[in-house]
Amino acid sequence: MREVLDDIDRWRTAGHRVAVARVVGLDGSGPRDPGATMVVNDAGEVAGSVSGGCVEGAVVSAALEVLEGTRPRGVISFGYSDDEAFAVGLTCGGTIHLYLEPLDW
Repeated sequence: MREVLDDIDRWRTAGHRVAVARVVGLDGSGPRDPGATMVVNDAGEVAGSVSGGCVEGAVVSAALEVLEGTRPRGVISFGYSDDEAFAVGLTCGGTIHLYLEPLDW
C-alpha cells in the first residue's frame, strides 16, 4: 500500500474519488501475494498492481463501478480454467480474491 500513498494523496488533493483493490487471498498460485494493492481514481487513473497486468483491466472497471455506486464494496474473485488463463494472460491458473472498496478517508 505504501507505494500508492503519494498517488492517493495527489488525487484526493485534486478532488478525485479513489477506490482501493487489495489481494486478500489466493487459491492455487497467483501473480501477486496477499496485500498487493491497486488504486483507481474516478478519472480512470491507476497506481499499483494486483495481478501484474493479467486482470487489471477488469479490476479497473469494477473499481469505477464501486465509485459510481453501481457495484457494492466487497470481495471479487478472478479465476480461469487453463484455456481461459492463457487468453487473458493469467497463466498461473489460480484464483485471485480481491477486496474492493471506495477510500473514504
